[in-house]
Formats: sequence, C-alpha cells, structure tokens
Amino acid sequence: MDDITIRLAQQPEADALLARSPLAALTGMLLDQQVPMEWAFSGPWTIAQRMGSDDLDAHVIALYDPEAFAELLARKPAVHRYPGSMAKRIQQLCAYLVEHYAGDAAAVWADVGTGAELLARLKALPGYGEQKAQIFLALLGKRFGVRPPGWREAAGGYGLAGVHRSAADITGPESLAKVREYKQAQKAAAKKKEEKER
Repeated sequence: MDDITIRLAQQPEADALLARSPLAALTGMLLDQQVPMEWAFSGPWTIAQRMGSDDLDAHVIALYDPEAFAELLARKPAVHRYPGSMAKRIQQLCAYLVEHYAGDAAAVWADVGTGAELLARLKALPGYGEQKAQIFLALLGKRFGVRPPGWREAAGGYGLAGVHRSAADITGPESLAKVREYKQAQKAAAKKKEEKER
C-alpha cells in the first residue's frame, strides 16, 4: 500500500493512517454510517492515538476490555455518534480477523482470485452488509490498486469509473462534495418513493 494518497478523513495524519493500514481502512469503513464521512474515517486515527499507538492492532483491540474500549470511543470528541455499539462492532471485526486471518486485515484481499470471491470475504466480516462490502471493494480497486478479475462488476454501481457515489470516489474536497450531493439525491428519491407508496 505504498505511495497511496487517501483523502477520506480530510486530515493529513488520519488519511496517512488509512493509506498505510489495512485495518484502519476496514475500521473507517465500518464507522461510516449515520455520521459524516470525514468523521467516520478519522476515527481509526483517533482510536490509535488514544491507545498510545500510531496504528491499530487487531489482536490488541480484540482482547481489550469491552467497557474500557467503549469508554475510549466515547471520550470527547467521540469517535462516533454511537460509540458503545461501534466499539462492540470494531472488537467483533478484530476478533474475526484474528480468528480467520491471524489478525492481518490485508490477508482478506491478498490472495483473492476474483472480485466475486473478494466480495464474499468482505460480506463475511462483522458489520459489513452487501452495500458496505461493495463500497469497500470499489475503494480497494480505485484507491489501493487491489483489482482481482471482475472487481468492478462485483462492486456493482460503486465500481463504475467516473462516478461520485461513495467513499471509493473521493480524492479531495471537490469529489467529497459531489459524493455528498449524490447521497442527498438518493435519500430524497427514496423519501419520494416512500411517500408515493403510502
């Protein structure tokens, strides 16, 4: 993951951690719900800092006292709007990585043969549903150069080139604004559909 520039947190140290740490990237994606994207993706850096480290370690987090870990995320400024439930999810993710990949987050995609296989592995991660898995797959392909055959197809609409739909398409403030516009339009469309069906 050398020479990768990530601009998801819009904070140099937090983005540098995402670029060099597969676990930080997976954790940021996990946190990316019900809070602004930059808040979610700066979470891994905040957690690492509060743990007195410059990276995240799946073994350490998996074994951390759950109450103490929840408190770590809840400290002001909180890592997430729901620090308790997110602390639990992060620990579940790390425990899964320890059990299935010896704690190495990069092993999730290191030897993968196809995009479909990678999508299946991502969907098996705690806290990763279909959409989150597809967005992360697109992020791996577009920003980290992880491109097994069929990765764009497996990522669905998020794998398309030249779109601004998700975290995978963010390269700076301008593209972040475009992704935000897309998300707002999607929400508005869903709301309209809901009202029509009432």
